[in-house]
Amino acid sequence: MATLTKRATIYFDTDLHKALRLKSVETSRSVSELVNEAVKEALAEDAEDLKSFDEMAYEPLMSYKEMLKRLKKDGRI
Repeated sequence: MATLTKRATIYFDTDLHKALRLKSVETSRSVSELVNEAVKEALAEDAEDLKSFDEMAYEPLMSYKEMLKRLKKDGRI
């Protein structure tokens, strides 16, 4: 089954484009493959961050002053 793709125009900084082309040749992968992989990784990181934020949403709020007291009590400052 063929992978569905969409075409997009992206403008790269000249040096970044050169680096992508060189990596493409060295890894025998297309620039599109490299960009797709990088975007997928960035989106996966965003998803992990959002999950962490959701998990922290139910933690009790603590003031800056309380946090400093806790750090001092624990000997971390």
